[in-house]
Amino acid sequence: MPGSHGSLTKAGKVKQQTPKIERTGVNSKKKKPPRMRFRELYVQRIDKGQYGGQKDSLGAKRASYKR
Repeated sequence: MPGSHGSLTKAGKVKQQTPKIERTGVNSKKKKPPRMRFRELYVQRIDKGQYGGQKDSLGAKRASYKR
């Protein structure tokens, strides 16, 4: 059959064999979809007038000097 790239009987073989590894450290939390993340950043920056990133970062310290 022209145009096929392997048989369907082998589909998903490698993914099934790969062991599941739990998330650890920085990646332990599941990330929110971009639309939700950007909405939260908008609320922080525009509505509340706060810095949108991490609380103890250099950008947050610089933003606090401007107030």
